[in-house]
Amino acid sequence: MSEIQANGSAAENRMQEIVSLCKNRGFVFQSSEIYGGLRSSYDYGPLGIELKRNIMLEWWRNMVYSRENIVGLDASIIMHPKVWEASGHVASFSDPLVDCKICKERFRADKAPRATAGTDTTITLADKERAKFAQEQIEKDYQLKLERDGKIIRGAKVAACGYICPNCGSPFLSNERQFNLMFRSFLGSVDPLTEIAQAIEAGTLANLKGLELRTKLEELLKPPTVYLRPETAQAMFVQFLNVQRSMSLKVPFGIAQMGKSFRNEITVKSFIFRSCEFEQMEMEFFCKPGTDDQWMDYWKEQRMAWWREFARHPENFRFRQHEPKELAHYAKACFDVEYQFPWGWDELEGIANRTDYDLKKHATHSGKKIEYLDAETNEHYVPYVIEPAAGATRAVLAYLNDALDEDEIPDAEGHPQKRTVLRLHPKLAPLKVAILPLVRKDQLPEKAREIAKAFFQAGINARYDETHAIGKRYRRHDEIGTPYCLTIDGQTLTDNTITIRDRDTTKQERIPVAEAVTIVKERLKL
Repeated sequence: MSEIQANGSAAENRMQEIVSLCKNRGFVFQSSEIYGGLRSSYDYGPLGIELKRNIMLEWWRNMVYSRENIVGLDASIIMHPKVWEASGHVASFSDPLVDCKICKERFRADKAPRATAGTDTTITLADKERAKFAQEQIEKDYQLKLERDGKIIRGAKVAACGYICPNCGSPFLSNERQFNLMFRSFLGSVDPLTEIAQAIEAGTLANLKGLELRTKLEELLKPPTVYLRPETAQAMFVQFLNVQRSMSLKVPFGIAQMGKSFRNEITVKSFIFRSCEFEQMEMEFFCKPGTDDQWMDYWKEQRMAWWREFARHPENFRFRQHEPKELAHYAKACFDVEYQFPWGWDELEGIANRTDYDLKKHATHSGKKIEYLDAETNEHYVPYVIEPAAGATRAVLAYLNDALDEDEIPDAEGHPQKRTVLRLHPKLAPLKVAILPLVRKDQLPEKAREIAKAFFQAGINARYDETHAIGKRYRRHDEIGTPYCLTIDGQTLTDNTITIRDRDTTKQERIPVAEAVTIVKERLKL
Protein backbone atom coordinates (compact mmCIF):
# COMPACT_ATOMS: atom_id res chain seq x y z
CA MET A 1 0.00 0.00 0.00
CA SER A 2 1.35 3.43 -0.95
CA GLU A 3 1.79 6.25 1.58
CA ILE A 4 -1.08 8.19 -0.02
CA GLN A 5 -3.41 5.19 0.20
CA ALA A 6 -2.36 4.55 3.81
CA ASN A 7 -3.06 8.18 4.75
CA GLY A 8 -6.41 8.02 2.99
CA SER A 9 -7.35 4.86 4.84
CA ALA A 10 -6.35 6.37 8.19
CA ALA A 11 -8.39 9.49 7.47
CA GLU A 12 -11.42 7.41 6.53
CA ASN A 13 -11.09 5.33 9.71
CA ARG A 14 -10.80 8.45 11.85
CA MET A 15 -13.89 9.97 10.28
CA GLN A 16 -15.79 6.72 10.84
CA GLU A 17 -14.83 6.87 14.53
CA ILE A 18 -16.13 10.44 14.80
CA VAL A 19 -19.37 9.73 12.92
CA SER A 20 -19.99 6.61 15.04
CA LEU A 21 -19.40 8.52 18.27
CA CYS A 22 -21.71 11.32 17.14
CA LYS A 23 -24.59 8.98 16.37
CA ASN A 24 -24.21 6.55 19.27
CA ARG A 25 -23.73 9.23 21.91
CA GLY A 26 -26.23 11.82 20.73
CA PHE A 27 -24.04 14.47 19.12
CA VAL A 28 -25.16 14.44 15.48
CA PHE A 29 -27.82 12.43 13.63
CA GLN A 30 -28.56 12.13 9.93
CA SER A 31 -31.57 14.32 9.18
CA SER A 32 -34.82 12.46 8.39
CA GLU A 33 -33.02 9.17 8.94
CA ILE A 34 -36.18 7.04 9.14
CA TYR A 35 -36.96 8.18 5.57
CA GLY A 36 -33.51 7.32 4.28
CA GLY A 37 -31.90 10.63 5.26
CA LEU A 38 -31.29 13.79 3.28
CA ARG A 39 -27.83 14.27 1.82
CA SER A 40 -25.77 16.91 3.61
CA SER A 41 -28.46 17.60 6.23
CA TYR A 42 -27.82 16.84 9.89
CA ASP A 43 -29.61 17.23 13.20
CA TYR A 44 -27.69 18.06 16.36
CA GLY A 45 -28.68 15.77 19.21
CA PRO A 46 -28.82 16.49 22.96
CA LEU A 47 -25.04 16.61 23.34
CA GLY A 48 -24.27 18.07 19.91
CA ILE A 49 -26.45 21.12 20.44
CA GLU A 50 -24.77 21.75 23.80
CA LEU A 51 -21.30 21.51 22.25
CA LYS A 52 -22.24 23.81 19.38
CA ARG A 53 -23.89 26.32 21.68
CA ASN A 54 -20.91 26.30 24.02
CA ILE A 55 -18.57 27.05 21.10
CA MET A 56 -20.81 29.87 19.90
CA LEU A 57 -21.20 31.25 23.43
CA GLU A 58 -17.44 31.35 23.91
CA TRP A 59 -17.09 33.14 20.56
CA TRP A 60 -19.73 35.69 21.62
CA ARG A 61 -18.04 36.21 25.00
CA ASN A 62 -14.72 36.79 23.31
CA MET A 63 -15.94 38.98 20.47
CA VAL A 64 -18.76 40.96 22.12
CA TYR A 65 -18.83 40.70 25.92
CA SER A 66 -15.08 41.24 26.27
CA ARG A 67 -14.93 44.40 24.14
CA GLU A 68 -16.49 47.82 24.51
CA ASN A 69 -16.65 48.61 20.79
CA ILE A 70 -18.41 45.52 19.38
CA VAL A 71 -22.17 45.01 19.47
CA GLY A 72 -24.48 42.28 18.24
CA LEU A 73 -27.13 41.88 15.57
CA ASP A 74 -29.65 39.14 14.79
CA ALA A 75 -30.89 39.79 11.26
CA SER A 76 -33.58 38.14 9.19
CA ILE A 77 -32.62 35.09 7.14
CA ILE A 78 -34.77 36.38 4.26
CA MET A 79 -33.76 39.85 3.11
CA HIS A 80 -34.80 42.08 0.25
CA PRO A 81 -33.52 40.47 -2.98
CA LYS A 82 -31.84 43.74 -3.95
CA VAL A 83 -29.39 43.14 -1.11
CA TRP A 84 -28.04 40.14 -3.01
CA GLU A 85 -28.04 42.00 -6.31
CA ALA A 86 -25.96 44.77 -4.74
CA SER A 87 -23.53 42.33 -3.13
CA GLY A 88 -22.99 40.52 -6.43
CA HIS A 89 -24.40 37.20 -5.23
CA VAL A 90 -27.24 37.05 -7.75
CA ALA A 91 -24.95 37.70 -10.70
CA SER A 92 -21.81 35.84 -9.71
CA PHE A 93 -22.38 33.63 -6.68
CA SER A 94 -21.80 30.42 -8.58
CA ASP A 95 -19.13 27.80 -8.80
CA PRO A 96 -17.72 25.83 -11.75
CA LEU A 97 -19.20 22.35 -11.58
CA VAL A 98 -17.64 19.21 -13.03
CA ASP A 99 -18.80 15.58 -13.14
CA CYS A 100 -16.39 12.66 -13.08
CA LYS A 101 -17.43 10.25 -15.83
CA ILE A 102 -15.89 7.31 -14.00
CA CYS A 103 -17.04 7.48 -10.35
CA LYS A 104 -19.84 10.04 -10.99
CA GLU A 105 -18.52 12.40 -8.29
CA ARG A 106 -19.64 16.01 -8.73
CA PHE A 107 -17.12 18.60 -7.57
CA ARG A 108 -15.91 22.17 -7.86
CA ALA A 109 -13.30 22.62 -10.55
CA ASP A 110 -11.50 25.33 -8.58
CA LYS A 111 -11.06 22.96 -5.62
CA ALA A 112 -9.94 19.91 -7.58
CA PRO A 113 -6.41 18.46 -7.19
CA ARG A 114 -4.12 20.12 -9.74
CA ALA A 115 -1.91 18.09 -12.03
CA THR A 116 0.27 18.83 -15.05
CA ALA A 117 -1.48 18.15 -18.35
CA GLY A 118 -0.15 15.02 -20.04
CA THR A 119 1.31 13.41 -16.91
CA ASP A 120 0.24 10.00 -15.61
CA THR A 121 -2.54 9.69 -13.06
CA THR A 122 -3.84 6.67 -11.16
CA ILE A 123 -7.56 5.94 -10.88
CA THR A 124 -8.59 4.24 -7.64
CA LEU A 125 -12.10 2.80 -7.28
CA ALA A 126 -13.92 1.39 -4.25
CA ASP A 127 -13.37 -2.26 -5.27
CA LYS A 128 -12.01 -4.37 -8.10
CA GLU A 129 -15.46 -5.00 -9.62
CA ARG A 130 -16.02 -1.28 -10.10
CA ALA A 131 -12.50 -0.90 -11.41
CA LYS A 132 -13.10 -3.64 -13.97
CA PHE A 133 -16.31 -1.95 -15.11
CA ALA A 134 -14.52 1.43 -15.32
CA GLN A 135 -11.68 -0.11 -17.34
CA GLU A 136 -14.19 -1.48 -19.85
CA GLN A 137 -16.05 1.84 -19.94
CA ILE A 138 -12.84 3.77 -20.68
CA GLU A 139 -11.93 1.40 -23.48
CA LYS A 140 -15.42 1.71 -25.00
CA ASP A 141 -15.84 5.50 -24.63
CA TYR A 142 -12.26 6.67 -25.16
CA GLN A 143 -10.65 3.79 -27.09
CA LEU A 144 -7.95 3.50 -24.42
CA LYS A 145 -6.65 0.21 -23.06
CA LEU A 146 -5.44 0.86 -19.52
CA GLU A 147 -3.79 -1.52 -17.05
CA ARG A 148 -5.73 -2.64 -13.98
CA ASP A 149 -4.38 -4.03 -10.72
CA GLY A 150 -7.29 -4.91 -8.47
CA LYS A 151 -9.19 -1.68 -7.81
CA ILE A 152 -6.44 0.51 -9.33
CA ILE A 153 -6.29 1.59 -12.99
CA ARG A 154 -3.02 2.95 -14.38
CA GLY A 155 -1.95 4.65 -17.59
CA ALA A 156 -4.46 7.52 -17.81
CA LYS A 157 -3.16 10.99 -18.67
CA VAL A 158 -4.15 14.31 -17.10
CA ALA A 159 -6.27 16.34 -19.53
CA ALA A 160 -5.60 19.90 -20.68
CA CYS A 161 -7.78 21.33 -17.90
CA GLY A 162 -4.98 20.49 -15.46
CA TYR A 163 -6.98 18.80 -12.71
CA ILE A 164 -8.38 15.37 -11.80
CA CYS A 165 -11.32 13.97 -9.85
CA PRO A 166 -10.71 14.45 -6.09
CA ASN A 167 -12.52 11.19 -5.34
CA CYS A 168 -10.93 8.63 -7.69
CA GLY A 169 -8.16 10.51 -9.53
CA SER A 170 -9.81 10.17 -12.95
CA PRO A 171 -8.98 12.66 -15.72
CA PHE A 172 -12.17 11.72 -17.61
CA LEU A 173 -14.37 14.67 -16.74
CA SER A 174 -17.31 16.65 -18.08
CA ASN A 175 -17.02 20.27 -19.18
CA GLU A 176 -17.33 22.91 -16.48
CA ARG A 177 -20.79 24.34 -15.80
CA GLN A 178 -21.85 27.21 -13.56
CA PHE A 179 -23.96 26.27 -10.55
CA ASN A 180 -25.94 28.82 -8.50
CA LEU A 181 -25.28 28.43 -4.81
CA MET A 182 -28.25 30.40 -3.48
CA PHE A 183 -31.51 28.77 -2.46
CA ARG A 184 -34.40 30.50 -4.19
CA SER A 185 -37.83 30.81 -2.61
CA PHE A 186 -40.98 32.85 -3.18
CA LEU A 187 -42.63 35.41 -0.93
CA GLY A 188 -46.38 35.97 -1.09
CA SER A 189 -49.53 33.92 -1.22
CA VAL A 190 -49.73 33.70 -5.02
CA ASP A 191 -47.96 30.68 -6.49
CA PRO A 192 -45.57 31.94 -9.24
CA LEU A 193 -46.23 28.75 -11.17
CA THR A 194 -49.64 30.24 -11.93
CA GLU A 195 -47.94 32.99 -13.95
CA ILE A 196 -45.99 30.40 -15.92
CA ALA A 197 -49.09 28.28 -16.53
CA GLN A 198 -50.97 31.33 -17.82
CA ALA A 199 -48.06 32.25 -20.10
CA ILE A 200 -48.03 28.74 -21.56
CA GLU A 201 -51.79 28.80 -22.11
CA ALA A 202 -51.53 32.21 -23.81
CA GLY A 203 -48.78 30.94 -26.11
CA THR A 204 -46.29 33.56 -24.85
CA LEU A 205 -43.54 30.95 -24.49
CA ALA A 206 -44.36 28.97 -27.62
CA ASN A 207 -41.54 30.13 -29.90
CA LEU A 208 -38.86 30.61 -27.22
CA LYS A 209 -35.93 28.24 -26.75
CA GLY A 210 -32.73 28.02 -24.78
CA LEU A 211 -31.50 31.28 -23.28
CA GLU A 212 -34.52 33.26 -24.49
CA LEU A 213 -36.90 30.86 -22.77
CA ARG A 214 -34.86 30.93 -19.56
CA THR A 215 -34.76 34.74 -19.59
CA LYS A 216 -38.54 34.93 -19.98
CA LEU A 217 -39.08 32.46 -17.16
CA GLU A 218 -36.76 34.51 -14.93
CA GLU A 219 -38.88 37.57 -15.71
CA LEU A 220 -42.04 35.79 -14.60
CA LEU A 221 -40.43 34.46 -11.41
CA LYS A 222 -38.57 37.62 -10.38
CA PRO A 223 -41.34 39.62 -8.58
CA PRO A 224 -41.94 37.11 -5.75
CA THR A 225 -38.38 35.74 -5.65
CA VAL A 226 -36.41 35.88 -2.40
CA TYR A 227 -33.29 34.01 -1.28
CA LEU A 228 -32.18 32.23 1.85
CA ARG A 229 -29.10 34.15 2.89
CA PRO A 230 -25.81 32.54 1.80
CA GLU A 231 -23.91 34.50 4.47
CA THR A 232 -24.68 36.63 7.53
CA ALA A 233 -22.33 39.46 6.55
CA GLN A 234 -24.58 41.54 4.29
CA ALA A 235 -27.10 42.35 7.02
CA MET A 236 -24.34 44.01 9.04
CA PHE A 237 -23.47 46.25 6.09
CA VAL A 238 -27.11 47.08 5.38
CA GLN A 239 -27.73 47.96 9.06
CA PHE A 240 -24.45 49.86 9.47
CA LEU A 241 -26.07 53.30 9.88
CA ASN A 242 -28.87 52.10 12.18
CA VAL A 243 -26.47 50.31 14.51
CA GLN A 244 -23.89 53.12 14.51
CA ARG A 245 -26.39 55.90 15.20
CA SER A 246 -28.60 54.07 17.70
CA MET A 247 -25.60 53.00 19.81
CA SER A 248 -23.54 56.23 19.26
CA LEU A 249 -20.58 54.16 18.13
CA LYS A 250 -17.30 55.68 17.07
CA VAL A 251 -15.02 54.15 14.46
CA PRO A 252 -13.37 51.71 14.96
CA PHE A 253 -16.26 49.48 16.01
CA GLY A 254 -17.67 46.10 15.09
CA ILE A 255 -21.01 44.39 14.52
CA ALA A 256 -21.16 40.67 15.34
CA GLN A 257 -23.72 38.10 14.30
CA MET A 258 -24.20 34.37 14.67
CA GLY A 259 -26.77 32.41 12.72
CA LYS A 260 -27.70 30.05 9.94
CA SER A 261 -26.74 30.45 6.32
CA PHE A 262 -27.66 28.33 3.32
CA ARG A 263 -25.68 27.35 0.25
CA ASN A 264 -26.71 24.92 -2.44
CA GLU A 265 -23.30 23.29 -2.27
CA ILE A 266 -22.06 21.39 -5.30
CA THR A 267 -19.92 19.07 -3.24
CA VAL A 268 -20.91 18.17 0.29
CA LYS A 269 -18.22 16.27 2.09
CA SER A 270 -16.69 15.01 5.29
CA PHE A 271 -19.77 14.75 7.47
CA ILE A 272 -20.75 18.20 8.82
CA PHE A 273 -17.71 20.01 7.37
CA ARG A 274 -19.56 21.17 4.26
CA SER A 275 -23.35 21.08 4.18
CA CYS A 276 -26.18 23.07 2.64
CA GLU A 277 -27.35 24.46 5.99
CA PHE A 278 -24.71 25.68 8.43
CA GLU A 279 -24.07 28.21 11.19
CA GLN A 280 -21.65 31.10 11.02
CA MET A 281 -19.97 33.37 13.54
CA GLU A 282 -19.07 36.60 11.77
CA MET A 283 -17.97 40.08 12.76
CA GLU A 284 -17.60 43.15 10.56
CA PHE A 285 -15.04 45.55 12.03
CA PHE A 286 -15.33 49.07 10.62
CA CYS A 287 -12.13 51.12 10.70
CA LYS A 288 -10.68 54.26 9.16
CA PRO A 289 -9.02 53.74 5.75
CA GLY A 290 -5.28 53.62 6.22
CA THR A 291 -5.54 51.77 9.53
CA ASP A 292 -6.92 48.59 7.94
CA ASP A 293 -3.56 46.78 7.66
CA GLN A 294 -2.94 47.36 11.37
CA TRP A 295 -6.38 46.02 12.30
CA MET A 296 -5.91 43.04 9.97
CA ASP A 297 -2.81 42.03 11.93
CA TYR A 298 -4.67 42.55 15.21
CA TRP A 299 -7.61 40.36 14.29
CA LYS A 300 -5.40 37.63 12.87
CA GLU A 301 -3.63 37.38 16.21
CA GLN A 302 -6.86 37.52 18.21
CA ARG A 303 -8.65 34.87 16.23
CA MET A 304 -5.81 32.37 16.17
CA ALA A 305 -5.40 32.77 19.94
CA TRP A 306 -9.11 32.01 20.41
CA TRP A 307 -9.02 28.80 18.36
CA ARG A 308 -5.93 27.53 20.14
CA GLU A 309 -7.25 28.36 23.61
CA PHE A 310 -9.69 25.45 23.53
CA ALA A 311 -7.48 22.93 21.72
CA ARG A 312 -5.42 20.03 23.04
CA HIS A 313 -3.21 20.28 19.97
CA PRO A 314 -2.80 23.99 19.13
CA GLU A 315 -0.16 23.07 16.56
CA ASN A 316 -2.97 21.76 14.35
CA PHE A 317 -4.15 25.31 13.65
CA ARG A 318 -2.32 27.50 11.15
CA PHE A 319 -2.71 30.49 8.81
CA ARG A 320 -2.80 30.28 5.05
CA GLN A 321 -2.60 33.49 3.05
CA HIS A 322 -4.66 33.71 -0.12
CA GLU A 323 -2.69 34.21 -3.29
CA PRO A 324 -3.75 37.15 -5.50
CA LYS A 325 -5.55 34.84 -7.95
CA GLU A 326 -7.59 33.36 -5.06
CA LEU A 327 -8.80 36.64 -3.59
CA ALA A 328 -12.49 37.41 -3.76
CA HIS A 329 -13.38 40.41 -5.89
CA TYR A 330 -13.97 42.55 -2.77
CA ALA A 331 -10.85 41.56 -0.82
CA LYS A 332 -7.60 43.45 -0.45
CA ALA A 333 -6.15 40.53 1.54
CA CYS A 334 -7.39 37.33 3.15
CA PHE A 335 -6.00 34.76 5.57
CA ASP A 336 -7.63 31.44 6.38
CA VAL A 337 -7.39 29.84 9.79
CA GLU A 338 -6.89 26.22 8.82
CA TYR A 339 -7.16 23.07 10.92
CA GLN A 340 -5.54 19.74 10.20
CA PHE A 341 -8.59 17.54 9.75
CA PRO A 342 -8.20 13.78 9.18
CA TRP A 343 -8.15 14.41 5.41
CA GLY A 344 -5.66 17.29 5.64
CA TRP A 345 -5.58 21.05 6.18
CA ASP A 346 -8.88 22.83 5.54
CA GLU A 347 -10.56 26.14 6.33
CA LEU A 348 -12.20 27.00 9.65
CA GLU A 349 -12.32 30.76 9.38
CA GLY A 350 -11.53 33.46 6.86
CA ILE A 351 -10.15 36.84 7.95
CA ALA A 352 -10.61 39.26 5.08
CA ASN A 353 -9.94 42.92 4.39
CA ARG A 354 -13.12 43.76 2.47
CA THR A 355 -12.12 47.44 2.08
CA ASP A 356 -15.12 49.77 1.57
CA TYR A 357 -16.55 47.59 -1.21
CA ASP A 358 -19.75 46.46 0.49
CA LEU A 359 -20.81 49.77 2.00
CA LYS A 360 -20.26 51.56 -1.32
CA LYS A 361 -22.15 48.91 -3.27
CA HIS A 362 -25.16 49.16 -0.98
CA ALA A 363 -25.03 52.95 -1.10
CA THR A 364 -25.06 52.86 -4.91
CA HIS A 365 -27.87 50.30 -5.22
CA SER A 366 -30.08 51.71 -2.46
CA GLY A 367 -29.54 55.38 -3.29
CA LYS A 368 -28.79 56.04 0.40
CA LYS A 369 -25.73 57.83 1.68
CA ILE A 370 -23.73 55.37 3.76
CA GLU A 371 -20.72 56.95 5.40
CA TYR A 372 -19.31 57.86 8.80
CA LEU A 373 -18.95 61.37 10.21
CA ASP A 374 -16.09 61.85 12.65
CA ALA A 375 -17.53 64.40 15.09
CA GLU A 376 -14.09 65.46 16.31
CA THR A 377 -12.51 66.15 12.91
CA ASN A 378 -15.74 66.74 10.94
CA GLU A 379 -14.38 64.26 8.39
CA HIS A 380 -16.74 62.17 6.24
CA TYR A 381 -15.53 58.81 4.96
CA VAL A 382 -16.65 55.27 4.11
CA PRO A 383 -14.99 52.88 6.59
CA TYR A 384 -12.91 49.91 5.57
CA VAL A 385 -13.96 46.52 6.93
CA ILE A 386 -11.97 43.67 8.47
CA GLU A 387 -14.09 40.52 8.60
CA PRO A 388 -13.31 37.47 10.75
CA ALA A 389 -15.88 34.89 9.57
CA ALA A 390 -15.86 31.49 11.27
CA GLY A 391 -17.88 28.33 10.79
CA ALA A 392 -19.60 27.10 13.96
CA THR A 393 -20.46 23.70 12.50
CA ARG A 394 -16.89 23.25 11.27
CA ALA A 395 -15.70 24.18 14.75
CA VAL A 396 -17.77 21.32 16.19
CA LEU A 397 -16.02 18.84 13.89
CA ALA A 398 -12.56 20.31 14.56
CA TYR A 399 -12.89 20.18 18.35
CA LEU A 400 -14.38 16.68 18.26
CA ASN A 401 -11.40 15.48 16.24
CA ASP A 402 -9.02 17.36 18.53
CA ALA A 403 -10.52 15.82 21.65
CA LEU A 404 -11.28 12.22 20.64
CA ASP A 405 -8.63 9.98 22.19
CA GLU A 406 -8.00 6.42 23.28
CA ASP A 407 -5.88 5.23 26.18
CA GLU A 408 -5.59 2.34 28.62
CA ILE A 409 -6.64 2.31 32.26
CA PRO A 410 -6.66 -0.60 34.75
CA ASP A 411 -9.92 -2.47 35.32
CA ALA A 412 -11.15 -3.69 38.71
CA GLU A 413 -8.58 -6.50 38.66
CA GLY A 414 -5.73 -4.27 37.55
CA HIS A 415 -5.65 -5.42 33.94
CA PRO A 416 -5.19 -2.75 31.23
CA GLN A 417 -8.44 -1.85 29.50
CA LYS A 418 -8.88 0.34 26.42
CA ARG A 419 -10.85 3.49 27.01
CA THR A 420 -12.36 6.01 24.57
CA VAL A 421 -12.23 9.50 26.04
CA LEU A 422 -13.34 12.84 24.63
CA ARG A 423 -10.90 15.34 26.12
CA LEU A 424 -12.92 18.46 25.37
CA HIS A 425 -11.99 21.73 26.98
CA PRO A 426 -14.23 22.02 30.08
CA LYS A 427 -15.86 25.20 28.75
CA LEU A 428 -16.92 23.34 25.61
CA ALA A 429 -17.99 20.07 27.24
CA PRO A 430 -21.74 19.44 26.79
CA LEU A 431 -22.13 18.23 30.37
CA LYS A 432 -19.93 19.68 33.09
CA VAL A 433 -20.53 17.10 35.79
CA ALA A 434 -22.29 13.76 36.22
CA ILE A 435 -24.02 12.89 39.51
CA LEU A 436 -23.83 9.12 40.09
CA PRO A 437 -25.38 7.19 43.00
CA LEU A 438 -23.28 4.06 43.52
CA VAL A 439 -26.41 1.89 43.72
CA ARG A 440 -30.13 2.52 43.34
CA LYS A 441 -31.03 1.90 46.97
CA ASP A 442 -30.15 2.83 50.57
CA GLN A 443 -31.31 6.45 49.99
CA LEU A 444 -28.33 7.10 47.67
CA PRO A 445 -30.51 8.21 44.72
CA GLU A 446 -32.35 10.70 46.94
CA LYS A 447 -29.06 12.17 48.18
CA ALA A 448 -27.69 12.28 44.62
CA ARG A 449 -30.76 14.15 43.38
CA GLU A 450 -30.31 16.76 46.12
CA ILE A 451 -26.74 17.34 44.89
CA ALA A 452 -27.88 17.46 41.26
CA LYS A 453 -30.50 20.08 42.18
CA ALA A 454 -27.78 22.26 43.73
CA PHE A 455 -25.86 22.18 40.42
CA PHE A 456 -29.00 22.97 38.43
CA GLN A 457 -29.70 25.97 40.66
CA ALA A 458 -26.11 27.15 40.17
CA GLY A 459 -26.63 27.11 36.39
CA ILE A 460 -24.18 24.25 35.79
CA ASN A 461 -25.23 21.67 33.20
CA ALA A 462 -25.20 18.48 35.26
CA ARG A 463 -26.62 15.03 34.55
CA TYR A 464 -28.10 12.64 37.10
CA ASP A 465 -27.25 9.11 35.95
CA GLU A 466 -28.14 5.87 37.73
CA THR A 467 -28.21 3.44 34.77
CA HIS A 468 -25.71 0.51 34.66
CA ALA A 469 -22.78 -0.31 36.92
CA ILE A 470 -20.59 2.54 38.13
CA GLY A 471 -17.65 1.52 35.91
CA LYS A 472 -19.84 1.58 32.83
CA ARG A 473 -21.15 5.01 33.76
CA TYR A 474 -17.61 6.33 34.15
CA ARG A 475 -16.73 5.06 30.65
CA ARG A 476 -19.88 6.56 29.17
CA HIS A 477 -19.14 9.99 30.57
CA ASP A 478 -15.49 9.73 29.54
CA GLU A 479 -16.68 9.07 25.98
CA ILE A 480 -18.97 12.13 25.88
CA GLY A 481 -16.43 14.44 27.46
CA THR A 482 -17.89 15.07 30.94
CA PRO A 483 -14.98 16.56 32.92
CA TYR A 484 -16.04 15.35 36.39
CA CYS A 485 -18.10 12.56 37.89
CA LEU A 486 -19.41 12.81 41.46
CA THR A 487 -20.17 9.46 43.12
CA ILE A 488 -22.53 9.19 46.07
CA ASP A 489 -21.86 6.04 48.16
CA GLY A 490 -22.48 4.64 51.62
CA GLN A 491 -19.82 6.86 53.18
CA THR A 492 -21.71 9.91 51.95
CA LEU A 493 -24.55 9.13 54.37
CA THR A 494 -22.18 9.00 57.35
CA ASP A 495 -19.72 11.89 56.76
CA ASN A 496 -21.45 13.91 53.99
CA THR A 497 -18.57 13.54 51.51
CA ILE A 498 -18.57 12.33 47.92
CA THR A 499 -15.98 11.14 45.41
CA ILE A 500 -14.98 13.45 42.55
CA ARG A 501 -13.36 11.72 39.57
CA ASP A 502 -11.32 13.54 36.92
CA ARG A 503 -12.07 12.52 33.30
CA ASP A 504 -8.52 12.88 31.97
CA THR A 505 -6.51 11.39 34.83
CA THR A 506 -9.25 9.13 36.33
CA LYS A 507 -7.95 10.17 39.77
CA GLN A 508 -10.48 10.26 42.58
CA GLU A 509 -10.66 12.17 45.84
CA ARG A 510 -13.28 12.83 48.49
CA ILE A 511 -14.74 16.28 48.93
CA PRO A 512 -17.48 17.67 51.21
CA VAL A 513 -20.97 17.72 49.69
CA ALA A 514 -21.40 21.31 50.86
CA GLU A 515 -18.40 22.39 48.76
CA ALA A 516 -19.13 20.30 45.66
CA VAL A 517 -20.58 23.12 43.53
CA THR A 518 -17.81 25.55 44.49
CA ILE A 519 -15.04 23.02 43.84
CA VAL A 520 -16.42 22.02 40.42
CA LYS A 521 -16.89 25.68 39.41
CA GLU A 522 -13.29 26.46 40.39
CA ARG A 523 -11.91 23.49 38.45
CA LEU A 524 -14.01 24.32 35.42
CA LYS A 525 -12.94 27.97 35.73
CA LEU A 526 -16.54 29.08 35.29
